[in-house]
Amino acid sequence: MNQRQLDKVRNEDGFIAALDQSGGSTPKALRQYGIPETEYSGDDQMFNKVHQMRTRIITSKVFSGNRILGAILFEDTMDREISGKPTAQYLWEDKQIVPFLKVDKGLAAQENGVQLMKPIPELDALLDRALAQGVFGTKMRSLILLAQDEGIGAIVEQQFDVAKRILAKGLIPIIEPEIDIHSPDKAQAEAILKNQLLAQLDALPPGQNVMLKLTLPERPDFYKECIEHPNIVRVVALSGGYSRVQANERLAQNNAMVASFSRALTEGLTAQQSEDAFNAMLDTSIQSIFDASKA
Repeated sequence: MNQRQLDKVRNEDGFIAALDQSGGSTPKALRQYGIPETEYSGDDQMFNKVHQMRTRIITSKVFSGNRILGAILFEDTMDREISGKPTAQYLWEDKQIVPFLKVDKGLAAQENGVQLMKPIPELDALLDRALAQGVFGTKMRSLILLAQDEGIGAIVEQQFDVAKRILAKGLIPIIEPEIDIHSPDKAQAEAILKNQLLAQLDALPPGQNVMLKLTLPERPDFYKECIEHPNIVRVVALSGGYSRVQANERLAQNNAMVASFSRALTEGLTAQQSEDAFNAMLDTSIQSIFDASKA
């Protein structure tokens, strides 16, 4: 484990940029960026387009480690290069931004009010590749739709089971049991989730450190006990469909929780913008998220 990276993620001001849209969410991300599906054909062209978008963001002069702690990458992005270097290596060496990798393979069908992660059959090989590339940690997402004890318990158990395999490789896992912001019983789901998370955290041995990525809660500072838990490196928040303004307002009410925004980070960026307009928009976005994370 890279101690400098751990210290940065744990202690410095800033937030984590989520640049890990996968195959299913990439067309939407490209549409928001001003590239319709008529401009590419097939996965190869689609991933080329999204890598160009991510490269433009990552190489921007305003995207740097003085405000950004880390960046979460999709596997395809990790396997590519930026400015002649593997992406994870470029992030750390040129930007002082800690690289993370999304490792889940998407969501299974809904059952008991939740969507578990699909199996990750090649996880060990993927983790070995990530380590070789200089990746610091991982991220994996599940989805909670309803406040059902059995379903939420299954999600948290699955997340921690996989997290232990990731920890065994020397990587820091970001556990992401997202609660749908449109859930009819969101606050109740949060209460069940927090109890399940604390039970699993209490069962971890000392030094087995994880991160949590959680939906912004209905009650400010609701996840305070998680944030203060000795096995937690950092608790980060997903934007989850809230606009950047809404997400920042909610985040600012949660002390010591920092952002890990995806769509809210790239909101307002388009392929058609000039470099100056693009950088100005990205700078405004980064600063607003940085300020909300610091609040």
